[in-house]
Amino acid sequence: MKKLLLSLLCTFAFYSSTAQNSLIGKITEKSTDQPLEQVSIYFPDLQKGGVTNENGEFKISNLPLGTYKVVASYIGFQSFSQNIAIQKGENNLNINLAPSAIEMDEVIVSTPFHKLQRDNVMKVEYAKIAALKSTGAPTLVEGIGKIPGVDVVSTGVGIGKPVIRGLTSNRVLVYTQGIRLENQQFGAEHGLGVNEAGIESVEVIKGPASLLYGSDAMGGVLYLNPERFASANSTEGDVNLSYNTNTRGISSNAGIRSSGNNLRFLARLAADNHIDYIGGDGRRVTNSRFNEKDLKVGVGYLNTVFNTELRYNYNQSNLGIPESIGEQTTSRTPELPYQEINNHILSSKTKIFFENSSLDVTLGYVGNYRKEFEEHHHHEGEADHGDEEEEHEDAALDMKLNTFSYNALYQFPIWEKFETAIGVQGIYQSNKNYGEEALIPDATTQDFGVLGTTHYHLNDNNDFQLGIRFDHRSIAGNSYGTMGEEGYIPEVNRSFNSFNGAFGYKNNISEAFTGRFNIATGFRAPNLAELTSYGGHAGANRFEIGNADLKNEQNIQLDLALEFKNEHLEFYINGFHNSVKNYIFISPDGTFINDRSVYRYLQDDATLYGGEIGFHLHPHPYDWLHLESSYQTVFGELDNGDSLPLIPANKLTNTFRVEFLSNDTWWTKSNAYITLNNIFKQGRVSENETISPAYSLLDAGLSGELTLMNKSINVNFSVNNILDKQYIDHLSRLKTDGIFNMGRFFTLGATIHL
Repeated sequence: MKKLLLSLLCTFAFYSSTAQNSLIGKITEKSTDQPLEQVSIYFPDLQKGGVTNENGEFKISNLPLGTYKVVASYIGFQSFSQNIAIQKGENNLNINLAPSAIEMDEVIVSTPFHKLQRDNVMKVEYAKIAALKSTGAPTLVEGIGKIPGVDVVSTGVGIGKPVIRGLTSNRVLVYTQGIRLENQQFGAEHGLGVNEAGIESVEVIKGPASLLYGSDAMGGVLYLNPERFASANSTEGDVNLSYNTNTRGISSNAGIRSSGNNLRFLARLAADNHIDYIGGDGRRVTNSRFNEKDLKVGVGYLNTVFNTELRYNYNQSNLGIPESIGEQTTSRTPELPYQEINNHILSSKTKIFFENSSLDVTLGYVGNYRKEFEEHHHHEGEADHGDEEEEHEDAALDMKLNTFSYNALYQFPIWEKFETAIGVQGIYQSNKNYGEEALIPDATTQDFGVLGTTHYHLNDNNDFQLGIRFDHRSIAGNSYGTMGEEGYIPEVNRSFNSFNGAFGYKNNISEAFTGRFNIATGFRAPNLAELTSYGGHAGANRFEIGNADLKNEQNIQLDLALEFKNEHLEFYINGFHNSVKNYIFISPDGTFINDRSVYRYLQDDATLYGGEIGFHLHPHPYDWLHLESSYQTVFGELDNGDSLPLIPANKLTNTFRVEFLSNDTWWTKSNAYITLNNIFKQGRVSENETISPAYSLLDAGLSGELTLMNKSINVNFSVNNILDKQYIDHLSRLKTDGIFNMGRFFTLGATIHL
């Protein structure tokens, strides 16, 4: 065994030191044949790339043998994508980019085979985090909520989680650093737990993705892409600052990236701090304050045989839980009740290259340590010595969730036009309670899944993709408390199995029209709260009882998409129909315990359907002018005809935007926008909800890029809810208390490139 390992190490060292495979070429504008400077050219599979010089020339060295996709992209031009066979020595590729006022295509990494969106069989939404933040969104999840088909269920400003086409919590899986984020996401007051600093972009799969990601992805996936390492032999740094007038929120982060030929490194430190926000009625919402600290570091190594990277993210948050309008204060320290959350995210990604295939191995660890402070508690046996002696405060809830995950995916060609991937995935998860109360029991959850998927490129107009997967989940939980008393949790020992599949077809109907058809199944095993709850829920003023006999949720969703795109117009229409068998929901049973209405977890079949429609126009010859509009709608109901809870209201968004490029030496580009958001009345409500009236919000902003003292600086200014509208979002958890969402606020931000 030692001899084998030594041989492998020697082989890796030999290839690393002797291989000098490279790609050189020139990128020019198609119509004029003039060289293009600062064009990004990138190998997504290799995570390696560079930019062109003033002559449009580039060189990428130290490439492995084999066939890989290369992508060239530049603002104002159509993205280029092509598979190229890297052979020994120097390889040549010259590229002509065609001008296009439509935003450039991006490589989608949340689906297999890493294709540009226009080549993907499955429709995936993509957005740059910087673009979302420039709209004034105070948090990452609020920014993501601006993507069509995505909404946010929130508790004030600091606590929010994504809703994809009416599904949320354990039905939507979040990925960060290439691993699944586990943070007790079933809880209504449990937010995303990720800071936007060091996140480059987000991809949203709006539909069942259990084929790729297993249980909990039946409603979709939110895939957060971390910032890339710097190009080879370069060092970059930046400082970001922003201020929110409503919450007096100060957000700052600074990062550095440095790469040699093989070794790469990056680090970023961030901090956010906000006081109670002011609602549309002019009053501050007591205890909606929050603060956050975040550290991200990464190190990578790549050569012609493999590349590997190790990333770590530490996030510490203190989140006030607002309950009413009380004392008007500008304190930045949360008062009771509040949560103290520490997240540790460690991921390792390694890709080994063979001549025409590759093996991806991703390992992950997520430590979610959550404490909730509700009131002062004495240690057992201690006496109350009155107000003169300081009480000892313990956490009412103290939960530690540790999740280890693995994912191995082998990609290989079967025949010339088939790309195929097979793999295994799994998690081992343990939850332990250390507080005076328990929401869920001490438990262990184990997942194992095996999958296979293939993409068939028939010709330039037709692509097919299909796959199948098997999953097994086992849950073992200990009992807690005394049977029959409030807070009692029974022992649980359950196993769940599921087969799932997906089929997709993309047809380039013409040069401008593209059609997509996808049908996929997904599943979700019931979570511990649904299986074991027995006790009062103070925030909802009800007594919740779980159901140990709950079955898998299983769904099948049909998606249809039609897109039109030319140089000056983009139009799309997406429709979906989602049938869910054994949908889990909570409902009152008409009885009371301790003067609280009893709610039980039940199951029934459910249906969700709807879609999105939108267009983007920038008429010739006024390419600087952009008119954008989108409309989204979701309907959700149980088999008995009752409406599902937390179904977002229909929304119409219209944006007028202008962009200008300048030859000025200090002010190079600028843009401005004004947006009208029309949220319609939500009258289709569940038994536990009230009707939400319609309202409209007006937003505006401007941004630009300038050069000062040889430093590139991006600045942005925005104002949201310009008319200071008093409104309550249908998905706000503060709606039952009549607490308004945020009133008017201004945001000023700057990014300084060092």
